Amino acid sequence: MSVIAEIIDTLENKIEKLFTKINSLERKNQDLKIELTQSATTIQSQSREIEALKSQYETLKIANALLGSEENKRDTKLKINSLIREIDYCIAQLAD
Repeated sequence: MSVIAEIIDTLENKIEKLFTKINSLERKNQDLKIELTQSATTIQSQSREIEALKSQYETLKIANALLGSEENKRDTKLKINSLIREIDYCIAQLAD
């Protein structure tokens, strides 16, 4: 009978270790989920910031071209022509 008792004790110890490991892994999984959520939030925030900076950059390019820079003159002319077409379209819509 002592052999069976030893086997049962060994099994109980192994099961206890497994439960401990499962609990540890569940905590680690929860921590990783929190970290993933925080990372996703950071990425979204940085994406919005990048878009805002791109918009500011384009605005600065146009302003620079209007001040006489030769580099962005073509882009500025295209943007002005696009704005004029939009204004003409709006005037036509109001005239109807």
